[in-house]
Amino acid sequence: MEPKKGSVTVFYGPGTGKTVAAIGKGMVAVDQEKTVIMIQFLKGKGEPDAMNALKRLEPEMKVFRFERNEGMFEDLDEEQKNEELFNIKNALNFAKKVITTDGCGLLILDEILGLTDRGIISADELREMIRQKPDEMDIIMTGKVFPDSLTDSVDVISKISNIKNDLI
Repeated sequence: MEPKKGSVTVFYGPGTGKTVAAIGKGMVAVDQEKTVIMIQFLKGKGEPDAMNALKRLEPEMKVFRFERNEGMFEDLDEEQKNEELFNIKNALNFAKKVITTDGCGLLILDEILGLTDRGIISADELREMIRQKPDEMDIIMTGKVFPDSLTDSVDVISKISNIKNDLI
């Protein structure tokens, strides 16, 4: 029996819920006895309570944040952004290593599309990462803006927009 071909899924759009959708898919993968790695970009260190909740899913689902400043990337001053760019590049190198070593069954690259939107990496660099994916690995990418030039490199594209959200 041939192994199932892995897929590349995108959750993008202006609405909230992209990360939650990716985590939900991650939980399904854990239930299917796959190892899940989630790498979050542009979100800072994160809220301790949210990170603690995600840590409970270990060892089957591991979550990594390489950024060290409080708050979101867009809220940082230029000096802090430059520091975080170094950390973001380390996160990208880690993602590439996970891909090239077949380090998990599902790799979630949360807010990686924001890196292309901000010019931190190009759509071509992201396409090359996807191209190197092992056949059995699934990848989920999230972000607000999806570059049309990546359409041929992914299998599923879901646009998330909220009809009503008084919470944000």
